[in-house]
Amino acid sequence: MDTTVIIVVGVFFLAMGGYALAAPAALARPFRMKIDSPEGRSEIRAVYGGFGLAVAGVLGAAAADFGGIRTGVVIAVGAALAGMALGRLISRAVDTRTAFYPIWFYFCVEVAAAGLLFTVA
Repeated sequence: MDTTVIIVVGVFFLAMGGYALAAPAALARPFRMKIDSPEGRSEIRAVYGGFGLAVAGVLGAAAADFGGIRTGVVIAVGAALAGMALGRLISRAVDTRTAFYPIWFYFCVEVAAAGLLFTVA
């Protein structure tokens, strides 16, 4: 079960990263972000694409427990996801309300994935 959780979260990051690299404007569209410049596409590709693929890679290494890194990687990625969810809560406190999708949908995904990763750490 522990390895399955790590792999499932890793596949999510792999999919997000690949999608961001291939279609940055499409990834940003549900968030009502207009990505119409090379700089904007580069930012989405870097932050969502490259970072997502890197996280998928370290989670893959954690699933295989290369060099005994499993616990550290799982805690670090869980903390990153929890931080993302916290950022959404802070945004809610200082900004106007938003629809459930995409913000709160991804909040739920982030909280669930962080909780699962902390549990298997």
